Amino acid sequence: MRISLYLPAQQKVALLAGIGATGCITALSFLSSHSDALWLMAPFGATMVILFGLPASPLAQPRNVIAGHLITAALGLMVAHFFGVHEWTLGLAVGLSIVAMMLTHTIHPPAGANPLLIMLAGEHWHFLITPVASGALLIVGFGYVYHRFVSGQPYPKQWF
Repeated sequence: MRISLYLPAQQKVALLAGIGATGCITALSFLSSHSDALWLMAPFGATMVILFGLPASPLAQPRNVIAGHLITAALGLMVAHFFGVHEWTLGLAVGLSIVAMMLTHTIHPPAGANPLLIMLAGEHWHFLITPVASGALLIVGFGYVYHRFVSGQPYPKQWF
């Protein structure tokens, strides 16, 4: 049951992307508000742009969204744990994140913000589970269902 809107194609795609992002962030926010777990973090807003605006992009594929967020978050936590938070370690964590995503073929630009968020907020290892892993998994699942049943755009192009 796809939404049928009588709009020019570009406007329809843009509106559906906005609706998808609205629904996904609202779901994450609702889960955060009604549980003891954190489900939402700022980089997920940028993930919405790619997942709902450019679902065919390699950057929007589940492997990139999930692994990109997990790898960069883990690196931010490791750098903070072993070296502390300083000007140079912030740069190091982002640089290592880019290297790791490129070498593992999991580039997801919004995930590049994870080390900064984690280090500047003083997050701990549990942050890797919630919101990073749980949120990324929910985002991919939501994107799959949304594109399959609402937007009509094929997603994903490749799972892992």
